[in-house]
Amino acid sequence: MKYLVGARGSKLSIAQTSWVVSELKKENSDSEYEIKPITTKGDTDTRPLFTIEQKGIFEKEIDKAVAEKEIDFAVHSLKDIPSDLANNLIIASIPKREKVNDVFISSDGSSLDKIKAGSIIGTSSLRRAVQIIRQRSDVTVKPIRGNIETRINKISGEHFDAIVLAHAGISRLGVDVNFTPLSTDAFSPSPGQGAIAIVARADDLKTIEMLKKIENADSRLEIEAERALSDYVDSGCRFPLGAYAKSNEIEMTLTVYAFSVDGKQSLHVTKSGDKNNPKLLGKQVGEELRSKGINDLALNWREKVEEWNTT
Repeated sequence: MKYLVGARGSKLSIAQTSWVVSELKKENSDSEYEIKPITTKGDTDTRPLFTIEQKGIFEKEIDKAVAEKEIDFAVHSLKDIPSDLANNLIIASIPKREKVNDVFISSDGSSLDKIKAGSIIGTSSLRRAVQIIRQRSDVTVKPIRGNIETRINKISGEHFDAIVLAHAGISRLGVDVNFTPLSTDAFSPSPGQGAIAIVARADDLKTIEMLKKIENADSRLEIEAERALSDYVDSGCRFPLGAYAKSNEIEMTLTVYAFSVDGKQSLHVTKSGDKNNPKLLGKQVGEELRSKGINDLALNWREKVEEWNTT
């Protein structure tokens, strides 16, 4: 059996898709897999991510190809997938999650705590930008786009003194660069960060069964809690919210931080519950955030985003 696999054409996407294929081959030695790169809106639109209104800018075209049977399944970074997938598509498999934390990379090897005042730090994420400002109000944070290698190459001290990006991307690409890990307590990750999602047609039971062989049960449950929380409070790449679920044998703990766009206000909720009912836990944390006034944090975020984008 031969499968056609859809993915973005970036080095990171091809690397993580190749990893998925290698894992599938271990379980299905008689199957063949061909990767088909597909260009998405997120690859051609050079605006900062948080200013783009469309959801699913890195997956829409690829999932359309799945739905129309041009490819058999698609491999995505899970955080790129919106909650409203097409009715005939499902997240068929979530393999074991990579490290979820962010990392700090600077031109002189300095950490975020030690980098000189006035430094320019680049990030593609509003969540990261807010958390940088909260910890170092004496630096300037600016939007940066491009693949991981491109962003790293922009660290010269001329345009950017440092950048913040996901540990998972560095790990999957095998990039040889010095970095400082940022703890999930001090630097809350994006919901779904570090996870890969494999999307298939809901009625393609044979393919789904094959993909399930590489699913990690705990990673699936943790992601479901984070996405349920994100859906409940209607967060996204533009709203500064971090969430991280961690499970043990019987219990799951969901830790969430939400920020105003200027970083001056924040909310924090940590709650534990039955690991086998992750959506309930996500909803409960969302309800607590609402009761604490999370909707007020989102006020005037559009104006603040535009203001930050033009600095």
